[in-house]
Amino acid sequence: MKVLLDTTVLIDVFRGRNNRRAILERLVSEGHELCTSALNVAEVYAGIRGSEEKETETFLEALECFSIGKSTGKLAGLLKNESARKGKTLALADTIVAAVALEQNSVLATDNVKDFTMARLTLYDLRP
Repeated sequence: MKVLLDTTVLIDVFRGRNNRRAILERLVSEGHELCTSALNVAEVYAGIRGSEEKETETFLEALECFSIGKSTGKLAGLLKNESARKGKTLALADTIVAAVALEQNSVLATDNVKDFTMARLTLYDLRP
């Protein structure tokens, strides 16, 4: 199974929080593939601390990173539009991440469950 790591999970790994490293190590040992998106990489670098740069670079290089193309943009826009019609406002960045996960047949590992309520999206339960 492909597990797309959202920014919250990536930051927890770099900062040693919420037992994320152990959870990801378990996933890899079980044969799952860890990945992320170009948008998540951008969000990580937007908030990076100087002392985290080398470890961040090394970790992100080990992940498959999905690009964001025209079809991803279209799907993200449609997800945002659909949500708005139901009265829920979602951030465009979140709908882009959801679209990447859907296009890549990945489950999404995130702490922001409330931001990813799309019916077709599968979330990975991060509880140990």
